[in-house]
Amino acid sequence: MSEVVAAFDCGSNSTRLLIANDEGTTLVRAMNITRLSQGVDASGALLPEAMERTFSVLGDYRAACDLDGVTRGRLVATSAVRDASNGAVFLRRAHEIARVPAGVLAGSEEAALSYAGATKDLAPLDIPTMIVDVGGGSTELAAELEGRLVSYSMQLGCVRITERALGRGVVTPASDDAARTMIDEEIARAFAARPEFEALVGHVRLVGLAGTVATLAQMDAGLLHYDRDLVHHRVLSLETVEWWQDLLSSESPAERLAHPGMVVGREDVLPAGLYVLDAVMRRLGVSELLSSENDILDGIVGSLLSA
Repeated sequence: MSEVVAAFDCGSNSTRLLIANDEGTTLVRAMNITRLSQGVDASGALLPEAMERTFSVLGDYRAACDLDGVTRGRLVATSAVRDASNGAVFLRRAHEIARVPAGVLAGSEEAALSYAGATKDLAPLDIPTMIVDVGGGSTELAAELEGRLVSYSMQLGCVRITERALGRGVVTPASDDAARTMIDEEIARAFAARPEFEALVGHVRLVGLAGTVATLAQMDAGLLHYDRDLVHHRVLSLETVEWWQDLLSSESPAERLAHPGMVVGREDVLPAGLYVLDAVMRRLGVSELLSSENDILDGIVGSLLSA
């Protein structure tokens, strides 16, 4: 009898679902902007309205699971719930709705699952591969070096940087400086904690995943409607990252929405995500990155099917 599994990802900015059969074929892949991390950086707690938005989407996802005959699943929460004083309250309700085991991922496990998902369909190279997973509250860096995964979870995410430093509107010189300082300091902490990363400078394939990279790839392609084949494994240059970063920083969120490919719900936080990409690419000395639509959801599904 065939098995159908589901992966739920309650991220800081979006809530997502992947349903796949035991051959790894995708049956459903869904994403909704729920902004679970709204106000967490300032208050230290998940806001009731942010939780309710997420619970509503989880209910819809559970209905999709029932329709497709899901037999097993897993729900994971990341930075927003890790940082929140009431994270346990959220997880209890999320478990009740999704009816699958639910838990908070440590940064290292988040990085490992993201790496597994993003690299599963990549051709091998004679240089290491590093992933950069820009989330709403954190950014994971991970690379396999000498047979082991080396990772670090930075306290940098597009929502966190927007709320703490960059702001949602037109970027000012003061907010630009604050965001760059925040990002540079955290990247320096990552390289100090994981000195192995230094060996990758100028000698690494960089793979970008999650909403910031996916939205950038859509905008770079000028897509009016999402087309996975045109986004997945799209090569994005450092010049492209910088061009969009400069343009979007000079615009209001409403103006950003006019660009084909902009995802509604990301217009206020995408510039912050591009600041992170720009800084990571420069620190690693790379001129391009590869966009991956395979990510932590694929890693979770793979772990379920191999269990």
